[in-house]
Amino acid sequence: MTLVVTIATTAHQDWLVAHDTEVAPSWVQRCVAQNEYIVAERQGQLVGFLRYSLFWGKIPFMDMIRVQPEHQRRGVGRALLHHWERLMLDAGATLLMTSAQADEPEPLAWHQRNGFREAGAVQFGPLQAAAEVFLLKAVT
Repeated sequence: MTLVVTIATTAHQDWLVAHDTEVAPSWVQRCVAQNEYIVAERQGQLVGFLRYSLFWGKIPFMDMIRVQPEHQRRGVGRALLHHWERLMLDAGATLLMTSAQADEPEPLAWHQRNGFREAGAVQFGPLQAAAEVFLLKAVT
């Protein structure tokens, strides 16, 4: 089964709104318009996405990566990450950034297996019970 990874278009927008529930539909629309979503498709079915932004307007920051449960542990997340890394390298990036909650060991371990290293953590008080761990990855 071939996996196709591409930058999202407006054709993907309804699916992204339904599956990226951490942000408002207007934010999904904005990110699609700015080419800040990457989607993975298998046999014509969307199975995952990666949403990113630019920290301080210059450091590529992976805001969210999500793969449908039935497609997890099959290389979809890694394919999304590698596609994003190549795009960011082509755009001149030398450093990538992401984060995960300190009480989420699986996402933290996944980021670390894929070359990210912890750079620090921030407590957000009443907004989030667990600290947010920030991770960096040098790319060349």
